[in-house]
Amino acid sequence: MARGLVVLSSDPAAPRARPPGQVWLVGAGPGDPDLLTIKALRLLQGADVVVHDRLTPPAVLALAGPQARLIDVGKRKSRHTLPQDDINALLVALGLEGLKVVRLKGGDPFVFGRGGEEMLACRAAGLEVEVVPGVSAALAASARAGAPLTHRGLAQSVTFVTGHAAKDQEPDLDWTALATANHTVVVYMGLSTAPLIAARLIQAGRDAATPVLVVENASLDHEARVLTRLGDLAAAVSALDGPAILIIGEVAALANDLAEILPEFERAQA
Repeated sequence: MARGLVVLSSDPAAPRARPPGQVWLVGAGPGDPDLLTIKALRLLQGADVVVHDRLTPPAVLALAGPQARLIDVGKRKSRHTLPQDDINALLVALGLEGLKVVRLKGGDPFVFGRGGEEMLACRAAGLEVEVVPGVSAALAASARAGAPLTHRGLAQSVTFVTGHAAKDQEPDLDWTALATANHTVVVYMGLSTAPLIAARLIQAGRDAATPVLVVENASLDHEARVLTRLGDLAAAVSALDGPAILIIGEVAALANDLAEILPEFERAQA
């Protein structure tokens, strides 16, 4: 059959192929439903199927329309309901069924969310894909705590890194660059590797007295914050097990309810 040729059946009862659907990679934000974008809300309400991660709060999923089928792909460190390749294949299969598919991803799809992999898989299958940005966890943690990621005189730059690495391996990071003073380092998925991260930064020259703000479950009602110093980070995170952001740098001392550490840090730098 010639490419592009459309054959119409003369039998009115014959099934007709559904046109390909569309896939939206939607940032769910850090968890608070109020931090969803208006576009994300609209897409959730109109979706035929919502493919979501295990940590998506029920209050966010409740915003999906009554017609939407919810599929939990259950990603968590070292325990995945579906491997990433299978998630890619699932999105493609649903899209090729002619469905309106929302892939709901925590935070922002393009910030340590593997959104790029899912986008490329859908594109390769000929599906239309649109990415809808979301509020990343680092931005929510920073804003709610009152600890700006950049601040004149304290931080002229900020770097986002992941603390997650393959089993028995350490994160492949440029520790020397990250150890620069007046530079904020934000670590996603860094609880389990926090002791290693602190040790490597100190070895690379970062002051052990550098403030670190740890925010667990950012934006949720049970959010918890711990302010510590880089040299004490290992002990400070030992009792935490939820999803957390590490904000390492002088700006961490500006946190709303923890600002009393700032004068102490300034004295240590004198």
